[in-house]
Amino acid sequence: MNFKNISLLLFLCGFFNVSVSSAQEKELYKELYNSYEDFNEESIEKRRFTQVEIQPLIEKFKEKENFEVAKVGESIEGRPLQLISTGEGEVDVFLWSQMHGDESTATMAIFDILNFLDSEAFSEEKEEMLKKVKLHFLPMLNPDGAQRFQRRNLLGVDINRDALRLQSPESKTLKRVRDSLDADFGFNLHDQSTYYNAERTPKPATISYLAPAYNYEKSINDVRAAAMQVIVQMNNIFQEYAPGQVGRYNDDFEPRAFGDNIQKWGTSTILIESGGYPNDPEKQEIRKLNFVSILAAVFSIAEEDYKNVEISEYEKIPNNDRKLFDLKLTGLTYKLLGDEYILDLGINQREVQDENLNYFYDGYIADRGDLSTFYGYEDLDASGFKLVEGKIYPKSFEDLAELQQKNISEILREGYAYVALNELPEEDFTEIPINIVSKEFKISESLQPHFFLEKDGKLEYAVINGFLIDLSGEKFQVENALILD
Repeated sequence: MNFKNISLLLFLCGFFNVSVSSAQEKELYKELYNSYEDFNEESIEKRRFTQVEIQPLIEKFKEKENFEVAKVGESIEGRPLQLISTGEGEVDVFLWSQMHGDESTATMAIFDILNFLDSEAFSEEKEEMLKKVKLHFLPMLNPDGAQRFQRRNLLGVDINRDALRLQSPESKTLKRVRDSLDADFGFNLHDQSTYYNAERTPKPATISYLAPAYNYEKSINDVRAAAMQVIVQMNNIFQEYAPGQVGRYNDDFEPRAFGDNIQKWGTSTILIESGGYPNDPEKQEIRKLNFVSILAAVFSIAEEDYKNVEISEYEKIPNNDRKLFDLKLTGLTYKLLGDEYILDLGINQREVQDENLNYFYDGYIADRGDLSTFYGYEDLDASGFKLVEGKIYPKSFEDLAELQQKNISEILREGYAYVALNELPEEDFTEIPINIVSKEFKISESLQPHFFLEKDGKLEYAVINGFLIDLSGEKFQVENALILD
């Protein structure tokens, strides 16, 4: 597809007041989406990775004729902060990721984008675009946090609240690079909770956008307006692949935040928050959507077609809300002190991480009561079902090997959520769909996310570690159950 033809189409669309995200332009992004696997950086498949793992990816661009790689700073522990640049245009676009060490989705997408820029595919389109823009990528601004997969840096500072005092070397680097580039556009790339939804819908806010405010009055000048217009372009493209799954992040002014200040300093700043997507715990589909929408934004900036967008369209993007659970059960009957009550339950799974950045899920009841304005990634109408708390199986087993010889399905169907072992494994979790406990274990008096749903005297569902199991099935599976001492 010829980039000049796309430009002509965009001009005509603007002249006739037709959506600029239609026809051939959408076809270009569809081709990018469909060819994504050609550019996917396969060496990064999980969200938890460290600076050591991306350093070889950065090193290879030092040898590329059309790329510049410069060390621009160091973290507190001495890990390098590096800027990768390409293009020869007069419009500088600066993208930085992972200022929070546990927010890595966009870092993965950056390397996919770099692979795209380094490939022979879409050569005409890229050549035209890179004549007009120069791209600068600073992946993994907080490598010490990434080493531990934690939000803050080694000092315990939230880098995104250090734009004024610049107490951390990572913060100083970000400010210095922004100032030296005097970038026209900036992309502040983050992850948000998977429990955000697009306001008043059950759909997760897979991506949330924001053109940060630069003052308490939330004024709109030319700089902020341009960011809003680019966001509208990105949203129009995103809707093709995840309709209704976009939110607009809260724009209350935060005087210490980098996004707000970079907007104030004259760079049109776009915040992208990667949230949740069904059955995508490692955010690989969201990574792909980042790849397409960020490239769409860069092409839009290069051709300046974002200027045709009405700012009022930005306000139509639904606000972010936080009303999602991993599992929502509606209208179940719960017995307490001899009386029966009708409750909704919202259950989530927190990630528990070890020193090797491996993790398992620990389910918990996040809320109960009237949850009619909330939603679930998984949702069950439990009207007419009684909650039956899980019991400990009366026979203990010597070890895991002996337990695995038993029919776990039958044990669950009898209402047992726990099995005792004489010898507990060293791990904190098990892939067997039942909790493993010591012989001394006592079930908590408070309601735990390990129970059954009974109807007409028959157990039809189990909830083990917050995961819903249909007991009528032949094979039961959970991400993991727990090993409890």
